[in-house]
Amino acid sequence: MNAPWNPNKRSGGLALREPFAAFVCDDAAAEAIRPIVADVGWPVDKINKGGLRNAVQALSVSSSPHVLFVDLSESSDPLNDINALAEVCEPGTIVIATGLVNDVRLYRDLMASGLQDYLLKPLDPDAVRDALLAAQGALAGPKTQGAAEVDKPRLTLAVIGARGGVGASAVATSLAWTLSERQQRSTALLDLDVHFGTAALAFDLEPGRGLTDALENPSRIDGLFIERAMVRATERLAVLSAEAAIAQPLLIDGAALFHLQEEMKNAFEGVVVDLPRGLAVQHPHLVGEVQNVVVVTEQSLAATRDTIRLLGWLKSQAPNVRVTVVVNKAAAAPAPEVSRKDFEASIERKVDVVIPLDAKLAVSAARQGKCLAAVARGSKLAGPFDQLTALLAGGLDAGSGDPRKSLIDKFNLKGLLAKRG
Repeated sequence: MNAPWNPNKRSGGLALREPFAAFVCDDAAAEAIRPIVADVGWPVDKINKGGLRNAVQALSVSSSPHVLFVDLSESSDPLNDINALAEVCEPGTIVIATGLVNDVRLYRDLMASGLQDYLLKPLDPDAVRDALLAAQGALAGPKTQGAAEVDKPRLTLAVIGARGGVGASAVATSLAWTLSERQQRSTALLDLDVHFGTAALAFDLEPGRGLTDALENPSRIDGLFIERAMVRATERLAVLSAEAAIAQPLLIDGAALFHLQEEMKNAFEGVVVDLPRGLAVQHPHLVGEVQNVVVVTEQSLAATRDTIRLLGWLKSQAPNVRVTVVVNKAAAAPAPEVSRKDFEASIERKVDVVIPLDAKLAVSAARQGKCLAAVARGSKLAGPFDQLTALLAGGLDAGSGDPRKSLIDKFNLKGLLAKRG
């Protein structure tokens, strides 16, 4: 557990500490991890009966191992017991926990306390193997590249379209590409439209089964799984998406999505989530866990209404998230349904970035299997994409108005409807 463990408890030296120990509540868990522990090369005689409380008791009178596997199944207050465990472990102990509770809040609290991983029971052998190998890799130390990049601040953002067809996915793919190429960040693009997503298509990639596997087997999600499941688009950009069968609806677990986001944030310097608005409403914690939300919209009456509703929802569900408003596909002729002045008056804040319509460039990008930003150099689209990336990566204040208002009376839509006659 790379956590704030008790700094006053020290062993006589790293060489005196056991490489591994486990405290499990039942024979099934012991049998599940025993062959994998042996394969990794750790002593199987260190797999003990008894859960987390027994671990606390045992480690209070002995040195903690480098890697500790604990079972929370019999714990009535897992978070409090984990904090007690921290008091008896040396700094740098890597802790992997298992338990029966599948709850996103518990998972979030456990990860915040410093756990390396949390695996659901019954234990999946592949998930256990991946977790132990990840712990073994962590003991070996970070890779040279990772060590060089650790000083870069992490950037996480979600891109949400106010309505279908506004081009939110095009903005998401271009943002991910620009972060990786212009900002030189290792970047992950997560497309959560599991049936009709276009992230992989934008880079001429086959999406693979990584995302559907993650959603169907959330206990397998960890750093190694992310590394294997993602499809590399460029040297610094990797994509995780799906083309799930339409005839087989996929039940999306909010805890699995949260776990996925957390692992990506640990593995990449930038994470861009193409988040369908319906999924965001169903799982609001997905929005609360990012630093920035980019709302992509257009200057139509319907988009104006939905932008205001979405901004109000974000204000209530994720008040600490920085929101950036992007008007996409802006054209001077014909004039839009809602002028920019009326649009900004309606949403009661300024538009942050305007991306002009360039149909010819969009067709060219699609034919080349590239995102818009990748072919925009020298065009009128280059500036807005660079401006948007700099705005997000630079930590600037995006927007000044308060988007939380009531419905029709606050929308200023009555006046717009009157103008239309």
